[in-house]
Amino acid sequence: MSRHRFHGAPERFEVLADFINERYGASVKYIADVAGGQGMLTRLLNKRYNYACEVVDPRGWLLTGVPGCQETFSPALAGYYDLVVGLHPDEATRAVAEAALTCRVILIPCCNFWSEEKLGRDELVAAIERYYAEHRVRYERVAFGFTGPKNIGIVSEPPRSMQKDTTRD
Repeated sequence: MSRHRFHGAPERFEVLADFINERYGASVKYIADVAGGQGMLTRLLNKRYNYACEVVDPRGWLLTGVPGCQETFSPALAGYYDLVVGLHPDEATRAVAEAALTCRVILIPCCNFWSEEKLGRDELVAAIERYYAEHRVRYERVAFGFTGPKNIGIVSEPPRSMQKDTTRD
């Protein structure tokens, strides 16, 4: 796929970009790729599917030509985006999950930055799902078609009362 080196399953970027396009099509335009590292997912979403995607990551390790802002993601930023994506977002896991209260979110957690309690992958996903259920976030668990074990994600929609109008001029 690429001459760039990435940790984890390299096909995860294409699999997720394809999923986003198939799932949302033109119903989303502005996408945040939270803790997106070098920005390979952002690059694919922008170039292949013409989304306005940017990396939101305090590390600032972007590939040349990939748009991004070098800052820590906060759920307060979710209002700007139509979709927030956290593909293995590490320390931003909780902030991405909290963004689901007001915005569509795809969260594929990799590490337990959710609680002090030691949680494996399945327990972590279940804890996030409990949070969503408590806050009336509509969600579904998805097994993405890339090498696991960190390929289980949660695709969510905010509670109906919190949904924003995604039509823009």
